[in-house]
Amino acid sequence: MPRLGISLYPDVSKDIKRDKEYIDLAAKYGYTRLFTNLLSVGKEDLEVFRELNKYAHDKGFEVILDVAPSVFEENNCSFNDLSFFKELYADGIRLDEGFNGQKEAHMTMNPERLKIEVNASQDTGYIDNILSYKPYKDNLITCHNFYPQRYTALSYELFMKTSKQIKKNNLKVAAFVTSQVKDAFGPWPVNDGLCTLEMHRDLPIDLQVRHLYATEVIDDILVANCYASEEELALMAKIHPGKLTIKIELQDEVSEVEKEIIFNYPHFVRGDMSEFMARSTMCRIDYKDANITPKITPAVLHRGDVCILNEKYGRYKGELHIILKDMPNEGNINLVGKVLEKEMIMLEFIQPWKPFALIK
Repeated sequence: MPRLGISLYPDVSKDIKRDKEYIDLAAKYGYTRLFTNLLSVGKEDLEVFRELNKYAHDKGFEVILDVAPSVFEENNCSFNDLSFFKELYADGIRLDEGFNGQKEAHMTMNPERLKIEVNASQDTGYIDNILSYKPYKDNLITCHNFYPQRYTALSYELFMKTSKQIKKNNLKVAAFVTSQVKDAFGPWPVNDGLCTLEMHRDLPIDLQVRHLYATEVIDDILVANCYASEEELALMAKIHPGKLTIKIELQDEVSEVEKEIIFNYPHFVRGDMSEFMARSTMCRIDYKDANITPKITPAVLHRGDVCILNEKYGRYKGELHIILKDMPNEGNINLVGKVLEKEMIMLEFIQPWKPFALIK
């Protein structure tokens, strides 16, 4: 089951009370992961991290600390002894920079049972190298980077390539999304959003999450900047990870019956899918006696149009279609909604038998 998480940077926020309140808020909506960063933290801040991590533990969070070889050196610890991180109430460490593969594999055997999370964003043989040294795979997980600078985050193509390579080895993959709250911040002074995918940088957070779920290569999703709003956290928590969920705008004069079909019916794409549309056909059975009169029936239907067949279509009345390719309409199809422009990326994931939901 995919998990949701938040991130905190107590050395930046300087407000442990608010940090704890944010943990409480995320816990309210079922979040169970906490990411935080040790890369720029001085020893004077370690006690604050310890207190905050313990508080998160008590709320049921798994805590992962972002580290690099420099953190090991500054705190006199080594890959042979990870007790320093355990004393900070960590459940795992994320290696922003790696070692040599053999050391990472050795670290997965640590007696503290800490998870070793490695960077998923590099298109190299790094993870294959670790696996060649026979790590304890139950303690090996992966997580993509986030990118504060605009235009520096991953392309969709590279993201999918690296993630699929990792999933072939049955390792978990996490990724970051960015809150659109105006003053949300991360660990560094540059805060132009903190996302894994560049295409996500300016998108609503729930669309970022729905898109990541649709790729079917991501296990856990974390909000990289803080503090996300309660509305954002709640929207993320409502999304079903296995259902393709697409936001639409209703047309005028949509009947109550049509609204029921659009928003309340359990849709799935018919298995023998056409190139012109995704059909949800079972609703025509349940609504065979409903009154669906011709209303908005444009002569041409366009990609992203959401339609319901009206009574002129006889036995097919009540079917819901998402148009994938422009096609003519003879007046027997009602246009009831349109996929929002930003949401058009979700149409790429429509496939035979795929469950889907339409939302406002």
